[in-house]
Amino acid sequence: MSEFIRQLERGWDASDSLVCVGLDPEIERFPRHIADQASPIFQFNKAIIDATADLVCAYKPQFAHYAAYEAEDQLERTIEYIHRNYPGIPVILDSKRGDVGNTAERYAIEAFERYGADAVTVSPYLGGDSLEPFLKYREKGVIILCRTSNPGAGDLQDLEIAGRRLFHIVADLAASRWNSRGNCLLVVGATYPRELAQVREIVGNMPLLVPGVGAQGGDVAQAVQNGQTAAGAGLVISSSRGILYASSGEDFATAARSATQKLREQINGSRARGVR
Repeated sequence: MSEFIRQLERGWDASDSLVCVGLDPEIERFPRHIADQASPIFQFNKAIIDATADLVCAYKPQFAHYAAYEAEDQLERTIEYIHRNYPGIPVILDSKRGDVGNTAERYAIEAFERYGADAVTVSPYLGGDSLEPFLKYREKGVIILCRTSNPGAGDLQDLEIAGRRLFHIVADLAASRWNSRGNCLLVVGATYPRELAQVREIVGNMPLLVPGVGAQGGDVAQAVQNGQTAAGAGLVISSSRGILYASSGEDFATAARSATQKLREQINGSRARGVR
């Protein structure tokens, strides 16, 4: 088991929470007093983090939301701020990388050495050799796209191959072949609860990153009931816009805290409470 997964397990217990806050900045939606600052993304993130840190099991900055503003330095500052001030909370870099081996090595260095992320999202569709440069960082988490939350996910992920759907094959490969170091997770969207249950059956207790609640409309109770382990854990349920932009006013951080508390309560209301 990787240190990242141990961090998650400690976080699930310490905060009694499966909530992950996605740090997906859109400066156009920031309150004016934040947007006018010299480093608006970092200042916005800092306020959100300080308001929610006791309520979450992870944070998940989305890389494109920084690169589009040429704000990679503010991404670095955000990750460093979390590690320095809230060292028990892991950071997932959501960059969905996937490329041939030598380029994947550069992406792994970017995620784990440049940005210092504790985990990264990756695409498996170039095969196992494209994942190996990430997987060899055995203490880090490698979160593999499996059944994503977007409306068009089924165009490819539901294709049948020898009587099995492609996302079932990805889940099986992750559980049986790619997870030899115990550092794999899968992305499965809350918008597809039936498929979430199918993946849980295939992978056992492997943790799942579950986007799609909040702004995307995934049902929280169904996601928990279909995706949780017997212990009522095993999930990292991510919400971004529904938390970050709960208010567009000066009370945005307070509103974000309230939205995070509400989501945690909704999740915990549907959790089993077995023995891990």
